[in-house]
Amino acid sequence: MTSQEVAGLAPELKGAKKGQGETPVLSAGERFTSYDVEAFEVPSGREENWRFTPLKRLKGLHDGTAALDGRATVTVTGASAETVGRDDPRIGEAGTPADRVAAQAWSAFAEATIVTLDGTPDPVTVTVEGPGAGSTAAAHLQLRTTTHAEATVVLEHRGSGVLADNLEIVLADASRLTVVVTEEWADDAVHVSAQHLSIGRDAVLKVVSVALGGDLVRVSPTVTYRGPGGDVDLVGLGYADAGQHLEQRLLVDHAVPQCRSNVLYKNALQGEGAHTVWIGDVLIQAAAENTETYEFNRNLVLTEGARADSVPNLEIETGEIISAGHASATGRFDDEQLFYLQSRGIDLESARRLVVRAFFGEILLRIPTTTLPELRARLEQAIEAELAATGV
Repeated sequence: MTSQEVAGLAPELKGAKKGQGETPVLSAGERFTSYDVEAFEVPSGREENWRFTPLKRLKGLHDGTAALDGRATVTVTGASAETVGRDDPRIGEAGTPADRVAAQAWSAFAEATIVTLDGTPDPVTVTVEGPGAGSTAAAHLQLRTTTHAEATVVLEHRGSGVLADNLEIVLADASRLTVVVTEEWADDAVHVSAQHLSIGRDAVLKVVSVALGGDLVRVSPTVTYRGPGGDVDLVGLGYADAGQHLEQRLLVDHAVPQCRSNVLYKNALQGEGAHTVWIGDVLIQAAAENTETYEFNRNLVLTEGARADSVPNLEIETGEIISAGHASATGRFDDEQLFYLQSRGIDLESARRLVVRAFFGEILLRIPTTTLPELRARLEQAIEAELAATGV
């Protein structure tokens, strides 16, 4: 629908009013999507999908004032990559933007990078470098597998500047893909990313997300299944320092039968103004019989002045499911754990570090040491550095 057609609709019929306005939609299945930037309202901060995001820190990505004069650099090693225009028929195969920033990024990117994974056994590394301090860029990246292929990809984000992008992951039938996504930005960086994850029949996707850097990082994954037998694991960790905003908003849309999803995110926060946001939407539509799903978010508040928002949502439209559940927990150090460690002769500072290591260990263990030992060791060291920086 064009912006002119949208403008001609009555207010109550505008998708933007229904899905992006101050009145929230009744179901995640009604979420409005469009490639047209003008089909979305300019967020005011009162909308459900923007109410936790500090809009002033988006550098104009949300209201069209961002210059988009920079360029992100994408480097691929270990697999074949193509640079294509927006007219390539593969672009958009995984999904459609569901907010104004994602639509803005879609409209503004000049070239997209497509990485085809045909089963090369060695890990593939994709590095996205920001446009540089004071610059703003839009980008588009697509990872796609071939039928029966099995691959591992490390997607690293680093550098400075402001970046809005769309990431597409398209899994062919019976393929398996493990993706480790790291957000290791400089302190000034802003990254707003829409992830479109499309799962073929009997395909398996495992995504491990690690967010450590940046001023503001907002990531919105959407999972859709194209056939029965799809299996998705989304796990992640975030470590927010003073003034840092880390946000994860996900939707797992079970629209076909016999699919599985498991979601586990953990955040630790330290310092005045540290803020994490986790919104987990799981929708089981009427046709999605024999679904198995669970989502869990845990937040560990290490110091005063930090804030964690956590909202798990589960919609079930059929009674013919295997299992479904969700949970959320936010708290400080467990005094019993600290007491136990201290009773074994461990000083308080070391005990606190051990608790945080154990808290994140469940996530870091999902990074395969057989193929990515150096990456896992580097991320463990980065978390140690975060702990040491504030004496936790």
